[in-house]
Amino acid sequence: MSHNPETPGPATAKRHIDRVRGAIGYEEAVRRLLAQATALPAETCPLALASGRVLARDVRSPMDLPSFDHAAMDGYALSAGTGIASGAEFDVLASQAAGDGPRQIDSGGCEIMTGARMPEGVDAVIPVEQTQLLASNNDGSPARIRVLQEVRTGQNVRLAGSDIANGANAIAAGTCIDAATTMLLAALGQAHVDVVRQPRVAIICTGKELQADATQPLDADRIHASNGPYLASALAAAGARVTACLTVDDTAVTFADALRGVLRDGVDLVISTGAVSMGRYDFIPELLRESGAELLFHGVAMRPGKPLLCARLANGPLLLAMPGTPMAVAVAMRFFVNPLLRAMLGQAPETTVPAALTTAQSPKPGLRHFLRGQLHVDDNGCLQATPLPQQQPFRIHAFAQADAWIILDGESAECPVGTMVAIASLVAGVPMQIARTRSANARAGEPA
Repeated sequence: MSHNPETPGPATAKRHIDRVRGAIGYEEAVRRLLAQATALPAETCPLALASGRVLARDVRSPMDLPSFDHAAMDGYALSAGTGIASGAEFDVLASQAAGDGPRQIDSGGCEIMTGARMPEGVDAVIPVEQTQLLASNNDGSPARIRVLQEVRTGQNVRLAGSDIANGANAIAAGTCIDAATTMLLAALGQAHVDVVRQPRVAIICTGKELQADATQPLDADRIHASNGPYLASALAAAGARVTACLTVDDTAVTFADALRGVLRDGVDLVISTGAVSMGRYDFIPELLRESGAELLFHGVAMRPGKPLLCARLANGPLLLAMPGTPMAVAVAMRFFVNPLLRAMLGQAPETTVPAALTTAQSPKPGLRHFLRGQLHVDDNGCLQATPLPQQQPFRIHAFAQADAWIILDGESAECPVGTMVAIASLVAGVPMQIARTRSANARAGEPA
């Protein structure tokens, strides 16, 4: 997305805050958010720098892999034909190492090394340990062998194209490049790849109580700023590039100044924390109203994070304004920002995993609850989810101990033991940790 970096000014048409009132359901909020997503353009990136980037286009194999028939083991290449019986003897007339060019074998056998091209005229490899050396040349190389097991055509031969054929779709667009895909791309000779431009995201955390510089002693009546570092880390894991991570006080003037600065950098998304609820210092809704922003929603029927706000800045990018409580920020990042970034990057929506609750829960009807939990597999191989104790949204320790998010859809006031619930990874793109037994923390769990 490309946006006008100028500060949002008064709108000539009132298409904003007053148009949408009250909390809306989670699915509707995500639908409105994703309707604003614009696919980002492609750019070329050296493969050496492509880890964590998202492929913009399918990669079709430009070659057979392997590119030629080769030996799977050290041994002797023979012409097996309809089969060679155990006890047969052969003269060894040549030697073929990895990297040697083509050669023709018309009779006898050929000593061959793992990865070496199969010579013409042979079609099988018997491992050296399944042979008996009968005679050696003066230089110590084998001269005659006896096979100790039956040899069949194709035995221990890796055929050209058996891994992937020339022209086949090797990696799909939308794939996040990791070490495994890097290996495949390198094997296919791809020095550069077309990737989606990283979403550019700016973070503005509000609160005069926040102390961003952790190298200095903590001032009285202040707290270490944790939302900004968390968001920066989670955004990087999701494939975004953080252009700024600012901390400002609780005034509209300082926030507006910070917003002007980050917009000049041409961002695709602005994330703010704090100043979005109903208190006297919660100035963001009014600031957006005055600036002509278009409100998409303010208030989502969920816990934590109900006051979440999303707006399209006038002639600018999306702004997602999160409540300042740590777990409200974590939920908004995981279940709103991540789906938005995936849409911008051309990735398919994530899916959740089902699991059974191990402790009864009593969620408030009508609210979607996001609980921090731990996972284990029971004796029957079934995935079990246990909410951690102390689910209050200010508690960070439980978040660091959790394996995953447990999602209660809010359709029922009671969720007894055994209720099937949806599970999502704690951080998008990071696999869930699943234990074989319940941890002590999980066993101490209490209903949310």
